[in-house]
Amino acid sequence: MSVANIVSQNHLDARLAALRKKNPRVVLVAGAFDLLHPGHVRLLEQAKSLGDCLVVAVNSDSAETFHTPMTERMEIVAALSAVDLVTDIAPRSLPDLIRRVRPEIIVFGGALNSTAARLEADPLVQSAGAKIVLIPTEPGYSAAALLERIQQLPA
Repeated sequence: MSVANIVSQNHLDARLAALRKKNPRVVLVAGAFDLLHPGHVRLLEQAKSLGDCLVVAVNSDSAETFHTPMTERMEIVAALSAVDLVTDIAPRSLPDLIRRVRPEIIVFGGALNSTAARLEADPLVQSAGAKIVLIPTEPGYSAAALLERIQQLPA
């Protein structure tokens, strides 16, 4: 990956330390970001508006079956102007990533889900002072809706 704001987990701590010197309020968003659509872009722009630095963790290919490989999803997300840093995240490792990133705000798209609820109650998240923010999803935008539109196109 040659995009400057994509960083491996091995280099995450050093890059975050450098970013925090100029951008102290870190916002974290994690997700698949498969088949990027305007709903994703709007979510990330709104998340960025909540702080100084937006860190996006893209689900690894091992988490689910995706249409786009993780490295390509990371490159696409990294190209968005709202995004400061992109890293990968393994399945079920969001609590570990939160410990490393120490964000002031953790953003979830949509309604309160089980992951957001667990994190909100997690003593580590509470002790770190991280605030959970839910940003409603954009009606009509989803990977499933995009796939359906593509399948309905004439051959």
